[in-house]
Amino acid sequence: MDEHIQWYIQQRVDRTIANLQKNNITGIFVPDEALLIQTVEQLIPETADVAVADSVTLFETGIIDFLRNGNYTFLDKHREGISKEEKKEIYRKSFSSNTFLCSTNALTEQGELYNIDGNGSRVAPMIYGPEQVIIIAGINKLVRNLEEAEQRVRQYAAPLDAKRLGKNTPCTKTGYCVDCSSEERICNDFVIIKRQFIKDRIKVIIVGKPLGY
Repeated sequence: MDEHIQWYIQQRVDRTIANLQKNNITGIFVPDEALLIQTVEQLIPETADVAVADSVTLFETGIIDFLRNGNYTFLDKHREGISKEEKKEIYRKSFSSNTFLCSTNALTEQGELYNIDGNGSRVAPMIYGPEQVIIIAGINKLVRNLEEAEQRVRQYAAPLDAKRLGKNTPCTKTGYCVDCSSEERICNDFVIIKRQFIKDRIKVIIVGKPLGY
């Protein structure tokens, strides 16, 4: 990557981490997946109960495989052959887990997390329940403010996610949001996390490369 682009990205990352800290959220920057795995390993106690959200980023970075092979009680909602009832039970158990890992749809330079969810199983544990929430985000998730965050999610991330999930929604035909009323709509819960009551409960790890949608 060009050194001037790296400088520009680092300025944005530094501003974001400083504002996350002001909002009682830990901000961490790692350049690549190897250091990401090391950081996550340091943050999660051995034998801890660990749950995850549905996330392209967690698969791309190798986090899912790391958890499967680690000394954890991994509530693996992605395991092959899992039933709908088993997945629902994992959703419920996620609230009492030691650590919940996910990504975010957008991260503002003001240190705010913006997410749109389908059934709330990702955003609900982010807000309350698990002792620790670790959010992993590529640099492509950085935006200036909440206005840019909503634009990014509705016009880019959500249509891609709907396409990935095989949903029959207008956005999977047009490639952009039309604020539909489809029965298969995944944009149902709009959540902004501006600050945490419990300091450092949420930890945001920014990885120095584009990841996920």
